[in-house]
Amino acid sequence: MSFPSPNCGERRGGARPDLVVIHYTAMASAAEARARLCDPAFEVSAHWLISEQGGTEQLVDEALRAWHAGAGAWGAVSDVNSRSIGIELANTGAAPFPEAQMAALERVLAGVMGRWGIEPERVIAHSDMAPARKSDPGPRFDWRRLAQAGLSVWPDVRSGGRPVAFRDHARRFGYPDVEEALILRAFRLRFRPWAEGPVDALDAAMAEDLARRFPVDGAAGAA
Repeated sequence: MSFPSPNCGERRGGARPDLVVIHYTAMASAAEARARLCDPAFEVSAHWLISEQGGTEQLVDEALRAWHAGAGAWGAVSDVNSRSIGIELANTGAAPFPEAQMAALERVLAGVMGRWGIEPERVIAHSDMAPARKSDPGPRFDWRRLAQAGLSVWPDVRSGGRPVAFRDHARRFGYPDVEEALILRAFRLRFRPWAEGPVDALDAAMAEDLARRFPVDGAAGAA
C-alpha cells in the first residue's frame, strides 16, 4: 500500500495509538487538503482523509506518527501525535457533514478502533485536546451519532449538577489544565454546540456523568 504523505515519523518512546483525533480540513476541497497534507513544506499530515463524497484515503501508515494534533493534551497524554490516529474530514467548518462522509467515517473509525483496541471514550475532537487553539470538527459535527454507533461517548444526564464542579469533572474526563472558559467552549462545541452564557447546571451534570463513567487514564476519584 502506498502512503503518499512524507510528513510523518516514528512514534516516540515506542508508543502505540490509543486515541483518535477528529479534524476538519478548513479547506475548499478534499483535493486541496490532500495537497497540503502531502506537501513537505507545510509539515502537517493525518493518517486518513475523508472527502465530502465519502472517499477515503490513507495518507500515513497507522503505525507511524502523523503530524496532525500539535500542542495540547488529553489526560496524561501530552505528545498526542505519538499516541493517536488523526482523521481529517474535508469540510470548511461552516457546512454540515454529508451523510456519505459520516458513513465513511464510521467505517474508518470501526477499523481503526478494532486494529488498535481503542475505546470509544478515546475518540476525541481536535478542540478537546487543544481548546485554546482549535475548534474542529466544530458545532455541526454529529458526535451523538458516533456515540450511538459505539464509536464515541455521550453523556447520560437525568438531573442538574453543580456549576462550581464543572472544571474538575471535565478534567477528570480528559480535558487539559487550562482556564475554565476554554474548557467550557470546547465542551459545548462537542456536547451543547448552541448553548450560550456561563457554565450552568446541565454542563456540570454532563461533565460529571462523563467523568464518572469514563475517567481518563483510569483516574481515581471521579464521582
